[in-house]
Amino acid sequence: MTIMFNKHRPGPRDTETDHQRVRVTDLEAGYPGRPVLRQLSFGIPALTVTALVGPNGSGKSTLLGVLAGVIVPTSGRLQYAKGRPPAFVPQRGAVGDTLPLTARQTVEMGRWGERGLWRRLNRQDRAVVDSAMERLGVAGLAARQLGELSGGQRQRVLIAQGLAQQSDLLLLDEPTTGLDPEARERITALLTELVADGTTVVQATHDLESARSADACLLLGDGRLVGHGRPEDVLTPTLLSEIWQPA
Repeated sequence: MTIMFNKHRPGPRDTETDHQRVRVTDLEAGYPGRPVLRQLSFGIPALTVTALVGPNGSGKSTLLGVLAGVIVPTSGRLQYAKGRPPAFVPQRGAVGDTLPLTARQTVEMGRWGERGLWRRLNRQDRAVVDSAMERLGVAGLAARQLGELSGGQRQRVLIAQGLAQQSDLLLLDEPTTGLDPEARERITALLTELVADGTTVVQATHDLESARSADACLLLGDGRLVGHGRPEDVLTPTLLSEIWQPA
């Protein structure tokens, strides 16, 4: 599927291959009076973990929002290989602690796109929710209020919500930020398992250790693409010094 936006002169259609899940060309996006992303062109390889790296304010969350379809670019082109719509897991801080939701109700929200907001979940939906919660190890937390959970537990519940959407493109915004090492390792291992099962994963992070364990890397600085490729080729002292200034 190809999505084009104004202020862009379309060129010849790129050849779709099985190796790219998303292709982005000359992408620009932002907010009223505040441009954020500038002339981004890159591909996201299918069946990989791609790390979206950059300091705060570099445009990582905006780019994820564009890929998820919740932010409309001002110009450019997005091409998606055949598959289900993306599943987007926001930062856990974006989900209010005071919402009167249990862990299970939170995961069930992942079925709304398939079932509809006001329709009751059927047997298949409940089985999908059960499977997602089991896989993330949060089935025992089903009746707990979301705001009562630890950071690691809450993040796993949100990822389970993403899994419940049954997409083959999972977008995660800072999934390991603020978690202890054990929780980070558990989520990193899970993402590797998801790729082996046929999911393409894109995760925004400013954790270089996490980024170095990914298959591919996009390095952003001030809304521009500084580097794109294998982590060992992108996360170099020279390129990192361009976007991170010494304290």
